[in-house]
Amino acid sequence: MILVAVGEFPPPLLERLSRRTRLPLGPARVDPAVAFDTARAQYDSTRLLAELKARYEGEVVGAASLDLYIPVLTYVFGEAEMPGRAALFSIHRLREEFYGLPPDQALLEERALRELWHEVGHLWGLAHCPDAACVMSASYSLAQVDSKSDQFCPACRARLGPARPQGTRPAAGSQPA
Repeated sequence: MILVAVGEFPPPLLERLSRRTRLPLGPARVDPAVAFDTARAQYDSTRLLAELKARYEGEVVGAASLDLYIPVLTYVFGEAEMPGRAALFSIHRLREEFYGLPPDQALLEERALRELWHEVGHLWGLAHCPDAACVMSASYSLAQVDSKSDQFCPACRARLGPARPQGTRPAAGSQPA
Protein backbone atom coordinates (compact mmCIF):
# COMPACT_ATOMS: atom_id res chain seq x y z
CA MET A 1 0.00 0.00 0.00
CA ILE A 2 1.25 3.49 -0.87
CA LEU A 3 0.20 7.02 0.02
CA VAL A 4 0.03 9.57 -2.81
CA ALA A 5 -0.89 13.24 -3.07
CA VAL A 6 -3.96 14.13 -5.08
CA GLY A 7 -3.59 17.71 -6.23
CA GLU A 8 -1.71 20.15 -4.00
CA PHE A 9 -1.46 18.36 -0.66
CA PRO A 10 0.92 19.94 1.89
CA PRO A 11 4.20 17.98 1.57
CA PRO A 12 5.17 18.27 5.27
CA LEU A 13 1.80 16.84 6.35
CA LEU A 14 2.01 14.07 3.75
CA GLU A 15 5.47 13.12 5.04
CA ARG A 16 4.29 13.11 8.68
CA LEU A 17 1.29 10.92 7.79
CA SER A 18 3.58 8.58 5.88
CA ARG A 19 5.88 8.24 8.90
CA ARG A 20 3.04 7.77 11.38
CA THR A 21 1.23 5.15 9.31
CA ARG A 22 4.35 3.55 7.87
CA LEU A 23 2.81 3.88 4.41
CA PRO A 24 5.50 4.64 1.82
CA LEU A 25 4.99 7.66 -0.40
CA GLY A 26 4.13 6.83 -3.98
CA PRO A 27 5.65 8.43 -7.05
CA ALA A 28 4.23 11.67 -8.45
CA ARG A 29 0.90 13.18 -7.61
CA VAL A 30 -2.49 12.69 -9.19
CA ASP A 31 -4.01 15.58 -11.14
CA PRO A 32 -7.58 15.96 -9.86
CA ALA A 33 -8.85 17.99 -12.86
CA VAL A 34 -10.70 14.98 -14.37
CA ALA A 35 -12.98 14.86 -11.31
CA PHE A 36 -13.90 18.56 -11.02
CA ASP A 37 -17.62 19.24 -11.26
CA THR A 38 -18.13 22.85 -12.36
CA ALA A 39 -21.79 22.90 -11.30
CA ARG A 40 -20.90 21.94 -7.71
CA ALA A 41 -17.40 23.47 -7.60
CA GLN A 42 -16.29 20.23 -5.93
CA TYR A 43 -14.41 17.07 -6.86
CA ASP A 44 -16.17 13.75 -7.45
CA SER A 45 -14.41 11.35 -5.09
CA THR A 46 -15.58 8.27 -7.01
CA ARG A 47 -13.92 9.56 -10.18
CA LEU A 48 -10.74 10.21 -8.21
CA LEU A 49 -10.78 6.63 -6.93
CA ALA A 50 -10.98 5.43 -10.54
CA GLU A 51 -8.02 7.67 -11.42
CA LEU A 52 -5.98 6.25 -8.53
CA LYS A 53 -6.74 2.69 -9.67
CA ALA A 54 -5.81 3.51 -13.26
CA ARG A 55 -2.46 5.04 -12.25
CA TYR A 56 -1.24 2.67 -9.55
CA GLU A 57 -1.13 -1.07 -9.08
CA GLY A 58 -1.81 -2.56 -5.68
CA GLU A 59 -3.40 -0.72 -2.78
CA VAL A 60 -3.23 3.07 -2.91
CA VAL A 61 -4.47 5.81 -0.59
CA GLY A 62 -4.90 9.29 -2.02
CA ALA A 63 -4.40 12.34 0.21
CA ALA A 64 -6.24 15.44 -1.01
CA SER A 65 -6.96 18.95 0.15
CA LEU A 66 -9.95 19.20 -2.19
CA ASP A 67 -13.65 19.59 -1.43
CA LEU A 68 -14.96 16.08 -2.19
CA TYR A 69 -18.49 14.86 -2.82
CA ILE A 70 -20.51 11.90 -3.96
CA PRO A 71 -23.79 12.64 -5.77
CA VAL A 72 -26.05 11.72 -2.82
CA LEU A 73 -24.15 13.80 -0.23
CA THR A 74 -23.19 17.46 0.04
CA TYR A 75 -19.61 16.49 0.91
CA VAL A 76 -17.49 13.58 2.11
CA PHE A 77 -14.27 13.46 4.13
CA GLY A 78 -13.21 10.49 2.01
CA GLU A 79 -14.25 7.41 0.09
CA ALA A 80 -12.87 3.91 -0.44
CA GLU A 81 -13.66 0.75 -2.29
CA MET A 82 -14.94 -1.79 0.20
CA PRO A 83 -13.06 -4.02 -0.09
CA GLY A 84 -10.75 -2.93 -2.84
CA ARG A 85 -7.47 -1.31 -3.58
CA ALA A 86 -8.16 2.45 -3.79
CA ALA A 87 -9.05 4.88 -1.00
CA LEU A 88 -9.09 8.66 -0.74
CA PHE A 89 -9.41 11.19 2.08
CA SER A 90 -9.39 14.97 2.12
CA ILE A 91 -8.30 17.57 4.63
CA HIS A 92 -10.39 20.34 3.02
CA ARG A 93 -13.16 20.27 5.64
CA LEU A 94 -10.84 19.05 8.41
CA ARG A 95 -9.03 22.41 8.52
CA GLU A 96 -10.02 24.86 11.24
CA GLU A 97 -9.77 27.65 8.64
CA PHE A 98 -12.73 26.16 6.75
CA TYR A 99 -14.88 27.10 9.76
CA GLY A 100 -13.39 30.59 10.16
CA LEU A 101 -11.03 29.59 12.97
CA PRO A 102 -7.25 30.04 13.23
CA PRO A 103 -5.13 27.22 11.74
CA ASP A 104 -4.17 24.34 14.03
CA GLN A 105 -1.67 22.05 12.32
CA ALA A 106 -1.53 19.52 15.17
CA LEU A 107 -5.33 19.13 15.18
CA LEU A 108 -5.39 18.88 11.37
CA GLU A 109 -2.80 16.09 11.47
CA GLU A 110 -4.81 14.13 14.06
CA ARG A 111 -8.00 14.50 12.03
CA ALA A 112 -6.22 13.50 8.82
CA LEU A 113 -4.76 10.44 10.52
CA ARG A 114 -8.22 9.33 11.68
CA GLU A 115 -9.74 9.76 8.24
CA LEU A 116 -6.81 8.02 6.55
CA TRP A 117 -7.19 4.97 8.82
CA HIS A 118 -10.98 5.07 8.40
CA GLU A 119 -10.69 4.83 4.61
CA VAL A 120 -8.00 2.13 4.88
CA GLY A 121 -10.40 0.19 7.08
CA HIS A 122 -13.02 0.33 4.31
CA LEU A 123 -10.37 -0.70 1.80
CA TRP A 124 -9.76 -3.77 3.94
CA GLY A 125 -13.50 -4.56 4.02
CA LEU A 126 -14.61 -3.01 7.31
CA ALA A 127 -18.03 -1.34 7.46
CA HIS A 128 -18.94 1.50 9.82
CA CYS A 129 -18.67 0.49 13.45
CA PRO A 130 -21.25 1.27 16.18
CA ASP A 131 -18.42 1.96 18.68
CA ALA A 132 -18.18 5.77 18.63
CA ALA A 133 -14.53 5.63 19.73
CA CYS A 134 -13.49 3.27 16.91
CA VAL A 135 -11.76 4.80 13.90
CA MET A 136 -14.40 2.98 11.81
CA SER A 137 -17.33 4.88 13.34
CA ALA A 138 -19.15 7.00 10.77
CA SER A 139 -17.98 10.58 10.24
CA TYR A 140 -20.69 12.78 8.82
CA SER A 141 -19.54 15.82 10.80
CA LEU A 142 -16.34 17.25 12.18
CA ALA A 143 -17.60 16.57 15.71
CA GLN A 144 -17.76 12.86 14.85
CA VAL A 145 -14.22 12.95 13.46
CA ASP A 146 -13.00 14.62 16.65
CA SER A 147 -14.81 12.22 18.98
CA LYS A 148 -13.27 9.00 17.67
CA SER A 149 -9.77 7.63 18.11
CA ASP A 150 -7.23 6.69 15.45
CA GLN A 151 -7.51 3.02 16.47
CA PHE A 152 -9.59 0.07 15.33
CA CYS A 153 -11.69 -1.24 18.23
CA PRO A 154 -11.13 -4.88 19.30
CA ALA A 155 -14.12 -6.08 17.23
CA CYS A 156 -12.86 -4.38 14.05
CA ARG A 157 -9.30 -5.63 14.65
CA ALA A 158 -10.73 -9.15 14.96
CA ARG A 159 -12.65 -8.73 11.67
CA LEU A 160 -9.42 -7.81 9.89
CA GLY A 161 -8.17 -11.34 10.44
CA PRO A 162 -4.61 -12.64 10.26
CA ALA A 163 -3.85 -11.07 6.85
CA ARG A 164 -4.09 -7.54 8.27
CA PRO A 165 -2.35 -5.75 11.15
CA GLN A 166 -3.20 -6.87 14.67
CA GLY A 167 -2.19 -5.84 18.14
CA THR A 168 -1.08 -2.51 19.44
CA ARG A 169 0.28 0.33 17.40
CA PRO A 170 4.05 0.53 16.98
CA ALA A 171 4.34 4.26 17.59
CA ALA A 172 2.17 6.98 19.03
CA GLY A 173 -0.66 7.89 16.66
CA SER A 174 -0.15 5.06 14.20
CA GLN A 175 -1.20 1.50 13.52
CA PRO A 176 0.79 -1.29 11.95
CA ALA A 177 0.56 -1.03 8.18
